[in-house]
Amino acid sequence: MINRELIRIKIVQLTYAYYQNGNKNIESAEKELLFSLSKAYDLYNYLLALIVAITREARRHVEVAQSRAEREGTKAPSQKFIYNRFALQLEDNHMLNEFTETQKKTWSDEPEFIKRLYTQIAESEIYKEYMASSDDSYEADRELWRKLYRTLIQNNSDLEALLEEQSLYWNDDKDVVDTFVLKTIKRFEEKNSSRQELLPEYDSEEDKEYARKLFRAAIMNADEYQRYMSEASRNWDFSRLAYMDIIIMQIAIAEIVTFPSIPISVSINEYVEIAKLYSTPQSGGYINGMLDTIARHLVKTGKVFKQIGEKK
Repeated sequence: MINRELIRIKIVQLTYAYYQNGNKNIESAEKELLFSLSKAYDLYNYLLALIVAITREARRHVEVAQSRAEREGTKAPSQKFIYNRFALQLEDNHMLNEFTETQKKTWSDEPEFIKRLYTQIAESEIYKEYMASSDDSYEADRELWRKLYRTLIQNNSDLEALLEEQSLYWNDDKDVVDTFVLKTIKRFEEKNSSRQELLPEYDSEEDKEYARKLFRAAIMNADEYQRYMSEASRNWDFSRLAYMDIIIMQIAIAEIVTFPSIPISVSINEYVEIAKLYSTPQSGGYINGMLDTIARHLVKTGKVFKQIGEKK
């Protein structure tokens, strides 16, 4: 789950913090980086467990309504939602349950939030259409939760506030982690039952090493990389650049220089996108031009042995 996109974002955040907090201890900063990445994986599991918590809340509502119907001799409530096959499969999932057992904080500690969210779901058009539909397939059950997640969980200000209280990292992580949760929902298959695999913490061991190596290269060679920037910004006062732009370019140059297998165009494009999110509105275009100039200089002078396309 922790892929290079997330690693790049985390390294930008942690490098910025490294220079801001005044305590320039690279060993501590590296531990903080790896810890923050592990917290992103915790959030992934925690958000999957939210689906289970909502299903259990629905079960309690149905049990109460069923008891009332028996007492009053009225029609029993539908049990379609609480027997949603995707949600039940997730509730039984071995990997998710192993994660939950190791956590001190669970959704049972947030009963009021779970009640409010279940009420929002039960009142939604998505829920009503599902309950009224004659489609009784696993695919329909799974699609319901994909729609509910995208509509009522992915952009939920109450949830974001709650997560921010629980972890300093989670509010920054949620947008990226949401995409992994939706990807996981989509890849579930009924035949896998409780053995369905969730996304692993890292896509590969190489990615964990990539995180360490990139972070260290960006910090240890900062003076050299900033000199490249200064030389490339002939028509711009380097001292007036947004500080976040300098950090982003510093890390991008570290990637271009340190990782022979990553194409220059990939590195530039990835950090331009990060700049659009974390720096000024003008940063993307400026960083794109600067990095292209620096990369061409590095290739020309033999400091980098990679292909680079012709300027358009």
